[in-house]
Amino acid sequence: MAFGSEDDKGATGAAKFVTSTVGNTVGGLGKTVGGVVGAGGRGLGQTVTAATGSAGKPVGEAIESLGNGAENGANNVSKGVEDAGKWK
Repeated sequence: MAFGSEDDKGATGAAKFVTSTVGNTVGGLGKTVGGVVGAGGRGLGQTVTAATGSAGKPVGEAIESLGNGAENGANNVSKGVEDAGKWK
């Protein structure tokens, strides 16, 4: 069903517009936050590894993995929010 069809008039059209706008906004914000958390985790992990050498490498890599996991999780949730806003 394409946006602008006969089914998208009146209350349905208004609801789709609002949910699309909110979904895209919240989804985009979620991806931004996920990216910041992911980059921060990777940076902190690399700093720990560089500062402690081989002794701290497992801890640094674990911190990096946590950052990557948080970023991937936020991206997946954000995609779901955007899809919901598109009534998928």
